[in-house]
Amino acid sequence: MKAPITFAIAGFGDRGSTYASMEKLFPDKMKVVAVADLLPQKVEKARALYHIPQDRCFSSAEEMLAAPKLADVMVISTMDRQHVDQAIPALEKGYHILLEKPISPELSQCWKLLEVARRCPGKIIVGHVLRYTVFYNTLKDLLDSGRIGQVVSLCANENVGYWHQAHSFVRGNWRNSQETSPMILQKSCHDMDIFTWLLGSRCKTVSSVGDIALFKADKAPKGAALRCLDGCKAKETCPFDAEKIYLTSPKTGLLHGDSWISSVLSVEHTVESTRQALETGPYGRCVFHCDNNVVDHQQTQLVMENGVTVSFTMCAFTQDCYRHFKAMGTKGEIEADMKRNLIHIREFGKEEEVLDVNTLTSDLKGHGGGDSGIVKEFLEMLLTDAPPSQRATTLEHSMESHYMALAAEQSRLQGGALVEVSSLRRESE
Repeated sequence: MKAPITFAIAGFGDRGSTYASMEKLFPDKMKVVAVADLLPQKVEKARALYHIPQDRCFSSAEEMLAAPKLADVMVISTMDRQHVDQAIPALEKGYHILLEKPISPELSQCWKLLEVARRCPGKIIVGHVLRYTVFYNTLKDLLDSGRIGQVVSLCANENVGYWHQAHSFVRGNWRNSQETSPMILQKSCHDMDIFTWLLGSRCKTVSSVGDIALFKADKAPKGAALRCLDGCKAKETCPFDAEKIYLTSPKTGLLHGDSWISSVLSVEHTVESTRQALETGPYGRCVFHCDNNVVDHQQTQLVMENGVTVSFTMCAFTQDCYRHFKAMGTKGEIEADMKRNLIHIREFGKEEEVLDVNTLTSDLKGHGGGDSGIVKEFLEMLLTDAPPSQRATTLEHSMESHYMALAAEQSRLQGGALVEVSSLRRESE
């Protein structure tokens, strides 16, 4: 293929707009030429930003797919349960696809897409962006080098952040598994994917427990209103107050600078439009009175086929949003903190070595550089017609993370029962 590779964006929300923005980083290799979104304001924003002709602006992914092929690549960043039904006709029209994770919460849908992908020439990369970060690539190199010997056990934490949980998984789009996906799939299939890649092994068994500890009506403080701006008497002491999170918080509030979470509330992204959204929209609701059903904490134990044991904790109740990782081997241990971007290597009997990832790359924005990393590698793959690299998040590779996550959810619903991951795979696998 020749540069620039053209992109059609189906779903111009946070993820779709992020992938589209990579045109600024790779202007000679990438050009956004079409957009679809349910909100006319988002379509207009994309049209103005990327100078998209009016006849290539659509009110839905389905309307875009009804048109003749518009670009080389389609980014599918719509809601979870729409992905497969949009990816299949896109493949059949000859698009390559950058598919936001998860593929689907339904394994039957995942298999359906896999079957179509095997007979279509288009390439699919799934948005497991952590594989493309310097942080996790450095960990991969260290584990593969054998410096800590044979890896015996991993411990990993996904610290969701109290404000992120309230935004995305209580008030926001991914609050209800019946509408989207279980928390362990939606948020943590990144982690499941990373475990298989770092360890070079599929998963054998999973057990998992978790629940909603806080975000439910019987935990509401005295005097809580149904909406934060409707005279809530608990407002002053509630850390989940929407006005704090979206406007006044020094960490996440729009009044203190650009804020990605407040940008979700309105296309205009002004104080006035944000406040109006809080008065009338879903993000202004009390976190104790929403229609959420996904867990706010979950503990998952995994045994890999190569014998490595993994303990993974996802928890909403953290100050910041970051991942922490520890690998223990027969000759040493590695401890890594994605918040500080530090990796500690402790070989038994030797002095500790500390790697500062901040000195290894200048690109730490967007999932630690993963957002730009996945687009860069996809562009190179298409421009050179090269096969997917060993780290590429192909559809086949990404299926394993879905088996693990869905097995964990099955176990959780059964009170922590042990689930054989093979029971979720098809016999051909």
